[in-house]
Amino acid sequence: MWYNRVIRSDWGMAVKNRLENILAERGIKQTWLANQVGVTRQTMSNLVKNRYTTSTDIGLKIAYVLNMDFNEIFYLDDLEEL
Repeated sequence: MWYNRVIRSDWGMAVKNRLENILAERGIKQTWLANQVGVTRQTMSNLVKNRYTTSTDIGLKIAYVLNMDFNEIFYLDDLEEL
């Protein structure tokens, strides 16, 4: 399905995130974050591993729960580095 892939724009960029590093630095478990945001553990695992890109509403919820700006977590990355 379309939502199971990293979203790639026509100009060679992909939306990625820094969740794996953020969670490790803060000692936060994926299961806890998934529960706080209202998604399954499997969904959170796929987001953390950059297997697919989150929707805007889930991304904003993640940022709210982590008390961070959206852009501190999610960013555009060059496809050459994927």
